[in-house]
Amino acid sequence: MAVHIRLARHGSKKSPYYRIVVTDSRSPRDGRFVERLGVYNPVVTPKTFELERTRYEYWTSKGAVPSATLVNLLKKFPAKEASATT
Repeated sequence: MAVHIRLARHGSKKSPYYRIVVTDSRSPRDGRFVERLGVYNPVVTPKTFELERTRYEYWTSKGAVPSATLVNLLKKFPAKEASATT
């Protein structure tokens, strides 16, 4: 089973939001998925991008392949650095 990490479109017409899901590559875009990792909403200002980075790293270590769109979103929204409190 080839596993991919990709976006699944939800929402109404002209008002989409996307779920970031781990899925079998043979399943349809909005079909069954293994696990939901996050959400991307391009409609609101500012755009929201939420991703469980630990689960993303887990799935990529197991061989899951992220889509090109997801790779671009990860570059656009880098992980927030944990601020050190003193």
